[in-house]
Amino acid sequence: MTSPSSAKMDRSGNAIGAALIVGAVFLMAGQDALIKYMSVDLALGQIFLLRSIMVLPLLTLLYRRGAGQAWRGALAPWPLLRGLFLTLMYMTLYSVIDILPLASLAAGFYTGPLFITLLAALLLKERVGAFGWAGVSVGFLGVLVLLRPGAVAFTPAALIPVLSGFLYALAAILARGKCRSDAPVSLALSLNLALLAGGAAISGLAYLLWPGGNEGSFLVRVWAPMAAGEWRLIAMLAILMVGIGLGLAAAYQKAAPSIAAAFDYSYLIFATLFGFVLFAETPDLPTVTGMVLIASAGFLALLKR
Repeated sequence: MTSPSSAKMDRSGNAIGAALIVGAVFLMAGQDALIKYMSVDLALGQIFLLRSIMVLPLLTLLYRRGAGQAWRGALAPWPLLRGLFLTLMYMTLYSVIDILPLASLAAGFYTGPLFITLLAALLLKERVGAFGWAGVSVGFLGVLVLLRPGAVAFTPAALIPVLSGFLYALAAILARGKCRSDAPVSLALSLNLALLAGGAAISGLAYLLWPGGNEGSFLVRVWAPMAAGEWRLIAMLAILMVGIGLGLAAAYQKAAPSIAAAFDYSYLIFATLFGFVLFAETPDLPTVTGMVLIASAGFLALLKR
């Protein structure tokens, strides 16, 4: 039986965790809006590499007392593999950020929790239950409404954020199955190491493809010259990345996972607002309907089995 004091602590932790997750996903939406803005002039590999070069020392300084242990954990195989999946997730998501509205990008990406439900049942043998399967079904319907396959408005690029959501689910399943005992700072370090390596790889590929300096797409493009303004934006991204990593870790430590995951869907609201305010993007009715169905599916999957 839970004591009144324990119940009060749980409620307090859930409230703090909910506030942290909302703050973290607000920063995530801001980060994505900033990268969309920067995609006009800079290369994705350039942003990844330079941001990680700034983030890694920041994380090390924040955890300087346990930095050695944190780095040893970050270099372990499973955290590095998780970082690789997340890096591929970011690459696929940002490969279409310059051509898709932020709301469509967010809705496609937030199929991730539905894939997590499926993969948890298949790979971790977790019981999903009726509400979980109902959530998967509603979410799939939301994806169909959002993508509108066969309609004139359909674009194959809209499938890319769904692939990104699947990669996010693989990273989440790996974290749950193999990285549960790893410190959050170690996971943040391994992620940024993978992002740094990914940035270097696609930057090198761009120079092989266009040795004369001809720029390609945002995903594989040669580096552009940077003025003071661009360096300030990279520094801002680095600070956002640190805040996102620490905020998400603290949120899931304070609140029950179901509470934190439910408030995670506030990203859809923030992404839509940033898209409207900064890029004059107004989602149409099918996009809004698909977003509502996907978010509703997430809440269904979180209900008690």
